[in-house]
Amino acid sequence: MKNILKYKNALKEMRTFLILWSTQSLSGLGSAMTSYALVIWSYTQKGSALMTALLMVSSYAPYVLFSIFAGALSDKWNKKATMLVCDTAAAVTTVVMLLLLKKDALQIWHLYLINGINGLMNTVQQPASEVATTRILPKKYYQRVGGLRYLSSALNSIMTPIIATAVMGIAGIDAVVAIDLFSFGIAFLILAFGIRIPAKEEKEAEKEKLFVSVKAGIGYLKKERGIFDLILFLAAINLVASVYDAAFPAMMLSRNGGSERVLGLVNAVIGIATLAGSILAFFLKTPKSRVRVICNSLLFSMSTENFLLAFGRTPVIWCVGGFLGWIAIPLMSANLDAVIRLHTPEEMQGRVYSVRNSLQFFTIPIGYFLGGCLVDQVFEPIMAFQKEGSILIRLFGSGKGSGAAFLFLVIAFAGIGVCLYFRRDKHIWDLER
Repeated sequence: MKNILKYKNALKEMRTFLILWSTQSLSGLGSAMTSYALVIWSYTQKGSALMTALLMVSSYAPYVLFSIFAGALSDKWNKKATMLVCDTAAAVTTVVMLLLLKKDALQIWHLYLINGINGLMNTVQQPASEVATTRILPKKYYQRVGGLRYLSSALNSIMTPIIATAVMGIAGIDAVVAIDLFSFGIAFLILAFGIRIPAKEEKEAEKEKLFVSVKAGIGYLKKERGIFDLILFLAAINLVASVYDAAFPAMMLSRNGGSERVLGLVNAVIGIATLAGSILAFFLKTPKSRVRVICNSLLFSMSTENFLLAFGRTPVIWCVGGFLGWIAIPLMSANLDAVIRLHTPEEMQGRVYSVRNSLQFFTIPIGYFLGGCLVDQVFEPIMAFQKEGSILIRLFGSGKGSGAAFLFLVIAFAGIGVCLYFRRDKHIWDLER
């Protein structure tokens, strides 16, 4: 009975956040379905890992370039209005894409432009959303926020390939986009009329000049060396992970035994793993050492999935790799989010989160571009020149996709090296005190 009352009280205290989280997650599912459909569309059009990877490069480039300024602006602006405007702009680009698709005029460069605009909107929205979460949620639930966010991400990963593939097969890609727009409409109306984000005194931030605000965010991270080094740790991990992301669909769609169905299956298993990890992150007690959880989770992920993707030849092995690689990531993310949120004053969070985004995520477009180039220009050609019976053929197989498998072995050692290096950083461990 005591536990029941405890959870009822928690639900009551988290009610506003849960409504916002659930509706935004629904909208996220619609957007993920559209992105999934467009990745398949672009790869079938060009058959190039680089061309497909550039879709993500165009999304992240404005996020990295302008994020450092976006947080300073976010601290000045109304959080709710900022989120609504950014969501609306993203929806408009989706409508434009649908119209081009219906007229059979959609080109790859259109998607690059649309993704760039969406990336810019996300740049402004993300710090506003982070501060809004801080305002509507008691501190004791910060770790659960990370768990819930990965819970929605997991459900999206599970449902996206299943629903998108089914809808595309029955009604085409334009039906997928229609679902995306419908889910946006629900999230927009709930945020506009059903969510109240408490206002705080922001007079100092409003008077402060833009570059002074940016400097304040950078200055704070200079003093908080543990947070700064933790951000650099994640930036290095993101570089490795984005190379992985660029190679992953290329291998799943072109490897012997791979297909659109297999890509969807492995993505669904990754979603199930993320879901399981999210549930653990939500219910587990606060660990004695958040830093240890972050380091160990990333090391476990890098030490499992990439090896199985490199040497595996069947969807079963790829699914096992995906599960092991993602089961601990929500736990890492929940603790990372709690560490940064607890070590950053609320009035500084918009500026600090924006600087963090620029530093932590600038490696992602680099990794996507690098991954696409490595698959198309280095590893696939290397495997194509191998003679039957060579050691590389025995290790990674032959045919298109074997080069991506070879790259996954390199990614595995790179990820392990990054984890071991930052695990020795004394400034990160100082965050435990």
